[in-house]
Amino acid sequence: MRKIVLGVFCLLLAGVAQAQTEAELKAALAETKDSIKAIQGRADAIQGQIDALPGWKVGAFGVIGGSLSNFSNWYAQGLPNNSSGTIGFTVNAFANLKQEKFFWRNAANVNLSWVKLDDKDDPTDNDSFREAVDVFNLSSLYGRKLSEKFAISALGEYRSTLLNNFNNPGYLDLGVGGTWTPIENLIVVIHPLNYNFVFSDEEDIFESSMGAKIVADYTRDIGAIAFKSNLSAFMSYKSGDLSNWTWINSFSYTLWSKIGVGFDFGLRSNKQEALNYAINTLGDTGATFDNIDNDLQTYWTLGLSYKF
Repeated sequence: MRKIVLGVFCLLLAGVAQAQTEAELKAALAETKDSIKAIQGRADAIQGQIDALPGWKVGAFGVIGGSLSNFSNWYAQGLPNNSSGTIGFTVNAFANLKQEKFFWRNAANVNLSWVKLDDKDDPTDNDSFREAVDVFNLSSLYGRKLSEKFAISALGEYRSTLLNNFNNPGYLDLGVGGTWTPIENLIVVIHPLNYNFVFSDEEDIFESSMGAKIVADYTRDIGAIAFKSNLSAFMSYKSGDLSNWTWINSFSYTLWSKIGVGFDFGLRSNKQEALNYAINTLGDTGATFDNIDNDLQTYWTLGLSYKF
């Protein structure tokens, strides 16, 4: 009996010791996390001071995604013998010059992807990779500072595609006005004098015009997270049918070294493109600006990211 009591006592003692050890380890872990957070805060503060220094700041981050598959005699699906694949990437790059009396901000966004579906039982189908996403944007903004938060500025922005119908249509905005920087990393451009050049073979649909240009761009790195949001809008003075806007958002979370997970999505509204698609792709010869459905254009990309 005495041995049993002694054994139970030893087990209880071991349990208490283990509980104390676990509590001590958890307390040490909490202290370590607090220390890491404090170190990261100091590092972010130093990085903010570096970013505020005059001179060039250059960087880029992007998303890479893809998949390949092959099926043979997989009778449960509609195409038992097929091979398919998707490949795509997104690159967001910038080169910004900051000086005491002026700034010059340059940015590029490229989003391309290809898809294929080869039905091996159909020798007439298209078995090659075809363009799926095709986005190409370039912008250059120069500003002469009147104060720390406001500048007189000039903007040039070009938007088109690279893989299919390059510069057909293509949009070139050139204008002057003011740029406001209310907080760090946020740029708001308001240019009441802007000309929107539109390049296209369909001159009866696409038309250049004078209007106002508004751009809002927010780009920031917070620890392992990098993100960029850019809204570009043109409001035509001639007709609302010639107005358009594009909103592109990019996120990247670094998991290891420079590799992580990235997500991009974009929204666009452009009535000229909607009318061109209805007439020249769908064959709707009766489509006009008055009866066309200007559906919201969207895309998104999810995949591995690499921070340059």
